[in-house]
Amino acid sequence: MNEKTLRVLEYGKIIDKLKGLTASELGRELVEELSPQTDFNTVEKLLSETNDGVSCIMRRGSPPLGGITDIRPSLKRLDIGGVLNPGELLRLGGVLRAARKLKSYANDRVDEDNVNCVNELISCLESNARLEQKIDMCIISEEEIADNASPALNTIRRQIKDHQASIKDKLNDLIRSTKYQKYIQESIVTIRGDRYVIPVKQEHRNDIPGLVHDSSSSGATLYIEPMAVVEANNSIKQLKIKEQAEIERILAELSQDASLILPQLNANMSIMAKLDFIFAKARLAIDYKCMCPKINQSGRIIIKKGRHPLLDEKKVVPIDFWIGDTFNSLIVTGPNTGGKTVSLKTVGLFTLMAQSGLHVPANEGTEISVFNKIYADIGDEQSIEQSLSTFSSHMKNIVEILKNVDSKSLVMFDELGAGTDPTEGAALAMAILECLHQMGATTLATTHYSELKVYAISTAGVENASCEFDVETLKPTYRLLIGVPGKSNAFAISKRLGLTDDIIERSKEFLSQEDIRFEDILLSIEKNRSEAEREKMRAESYRLEAERLKKDLEEQKSRLAAQKEKELRKAREEARQILMDAKREAEELVAEMKRLAKEQEEAEVRRQTEELRQKLNKSINKLDDSLVESIMPRQGLVKPPKNLKPGDTVLIVNLNQKGTVLTTPDKSGEAQVQAGIMKINVHISNLKLIDEQKQQTQKTGIGKIGVAKAQSLSSEIDLRGMLLDEAIDVVDKYLDDASIAGMGIVTLIHGKGTGALRAGLHQYLKHNAHTKSFRLGKLGEGESGVTVVELK
Repeated sequence: MNEKTLRVLEYGKIIDKLKGLTASELGRELVEELSPQTDFNTVEKLLSETNDGVSCIMRRGSPPLGGITDIRPSLKRLDIGGVLNPGELLRLGGVLRAARKLKSYANDRVDEDNVNCVNELISCLESNARLEQKIDMCIISEEEIADNASPALNTIRRQIKDHQASIKDKLNDLIRSTKYQKYIQESIVTIRGDRYVIPVKQEHRNDIPGLVHDSSSSGATLYIEPMAVVEANNSIKQLKIKEQAEIERILAELSQDASLILPQLNANMSIMAKLDFIFAKARLAIDYKCMCPKINQSGRIIIKKGRHPLLDEKKVVPIDFWIGDTFNSLIVTGPNTGGKTVSLKTVGLFTLMAQSGLHVPANEGTEISVFNKIYADIGDEQSIEQSLSTFSSHMKNIVEILKNVDSKSLVMFDELGAGTDPTEGAALAMAILECLHQMGATTLATTHYSELKVYAISTAGVENASCEFDVETLKPTYRLLIGVPGKSNAFAISKRLGLTDDIIERSKEFLSQEDIRFEDILLSIEKNRSEAEREKMRAESYRLEAERLKKDLEEQKSRLAAQKEKELRKAREEARQILMDAKREAEELVAEMKRLAKEQEEAEVRRQTEELRQKLNKSINKLDDSLVESIMPRQGLVKPPKNLKPGDTVLIVNLNQKGTVLTTPDKSGEAQVQAGIMKINVHISNLKLIDEQKQQTQKTGIGKIGVAKAQSLSSEIDLRGMLLDEAIDVVDKYLDDASIAGMGIVTLIHGKGTGALRAGLHQYLKHNAHTKSFRLGKLGEGESGVTVVELK
């Protein structure tokens, strides 16, 4: 791209702004290399990158680019086997941290349905949390290695601290002692040459044996290392050497770890530089309220409300501009300071920015063409060194442009033909414009020459434009009007400034009739345009008012329809609620009837079940009595007890088991004895009365109570209808009785219900001292309506 064009259009200032938005030197290097591209696909790709960057920032916020530093020199050192210093390793860790944070930044999957080059770049980054954490753990700063970088370093430093503390204690004892106090210049312990010393008065040099390491500037004080601590200081020196060797080993180990991922680190550098560059372009687009222009290759430029990016956004007047459809040459006329040059520069700078992949500060609908060459002859190019006048300098530049221009070029001239005789200058300007027009180049030119206005009107493919000027206020409006030739307004401005009418009228006499008629035509055109503009604005206001009224009516109609629908919906909801309430009440009545019927049925079933259970128990007891036979030999082992009666505690000799007599001996000498949970028939010759047990029984009555409990206590208890607290009290007493009676398994009947009583009892049983285990009933036992408890 032409360097002169980049300079006069101030493209370098845009690059400077872009560099200021980068986060690293890597990104700034890419910005400095940025230049307008001429390949359509390349421009499209660059714009797409900026789009993706803007999308990421708008969706996720600013990216975490902190820590991206240029570690390429360090990577080169690693490549040749070098060892990195702490500062280099810290920066390397920062790069790894930045890679990890960027990967986390892209992990929210906001854009997972869209192809996004930023996401693709971030996905290619390689993080290494292990090495990153290791560097953070080992290195505190560029000058300091952490104590816990290695066990050996920690031990060495602890030993150094111990030696230092010991030395300080010895020296402090020395300087505080009454013997040496008069020799000490100042009661402090200090360091000279990494060795602990004390300040001694010069005249007492020989009173404290030791090594002199330094003296004060006056010579009155000598810094002496007493002999008592020389060996300890030597030990510290040796430990310092070991410490440095261990630090070098740690740095070498970290460098070795880093060298193992050298390819990934080099790739990360390139990717991070690209990401920094893309996000800088995106931030520029967001800061300047830019949009991505549509691009083409046909020479068509359409700018909607374009704002020059280097002007104050609060003061700049947006321009609407188009070229390339019905005309490819535009001649802009009007007075000085009217905004012609700014309009020219805006179009040129927008083209350069778009071809560099940058968004432009304009509204949606903006379209920019990709040109192979862009030329600009703008500004005063007078050269004192080359003895060239302004006209000569401009003409030299124009000659160079005409040599290189082609149909894919954008050419911009400011004050074409100025600086020489107006007649000749206008003729030259028309010839140059005609040459460019015939080549097919897209051309923009500003001028004061009326002849060029006529040329634009009379030539196909060439159009007039002007920058609006308010004669009443003598101020430009900076609005670009395409299709309207500009007036110089010299007479009107002079009159407003106080020039007398006779001079102005005399001035007009010097103009040719053609000039007067042409100016009158322009005046008429301008007048008609102004009136048309006012009518257009009035019509626009009427249209907007009509649209507002239409919108109000539609909103009112919509509100009425919504209110109607709301009322109908409310009525339907109320009717449905009444129906639901009635249905619920009916269902509740049916459920209550079913519940009552079920309770009656369950009560009857329980009654019948209880009768059957009692009959079954009686049958089992009879069968048990008939099947139980004596398991003891009838021949006596001990002298049979006399007057054996129920309730006596006896020892079953053969089994060495205590038991309680349940029945008196029969004719054959067998008595029924309760031993634990078993009832057995034992011959009296195998029974021995226990006197101590009898005494205890007589004293406490426990034996009789146990027998009574065993005889009268049921193996199940019905808790249905009780509250939890009441049921727990009943169960607590029942389990005490069952335990005393020696019962092994009991059944708690609590019913199914809501399950609250069952849950509360289970919680209680977990902490009861008599409970060994418990479970819900099985099929035929009552299932979840009962809990079967096994006692200890």
